[in-house]
Amino acid sequence: MAQKSGLEALDIDALSSEQQEKLKQFKINTRIANEKYLRSHPEVEMVLGEFLREVLLKRPGDIREFAAEHFTDPALPGRIGKKLEE
Repeated sequence: MAQKSGLEALDIDALSSEQQEKLKQFKINTRIANEKYLRSHPEVEMVLGEFLREVLLKRPGDIREFAAEHFTDPALPGRIGKKLEE
């Protein structure tokens, strides 16, 4: 039996016009809310940027283990705070 990849043909008529419009507005509102949150929390970008930098520099074999160690490092909040002050 063939596996579904999620890339099958779209069923354009699955949603009514009203549902499509509501979905469109929901997506827009979600993006706006996300942008406001990220702008009010610059530490999020800093944390993710530092993590990606470390991943690309160290290229760990077990990314899950690396991520667990990275995000549970007790020194992480101090490093992020220092970078935000700079």
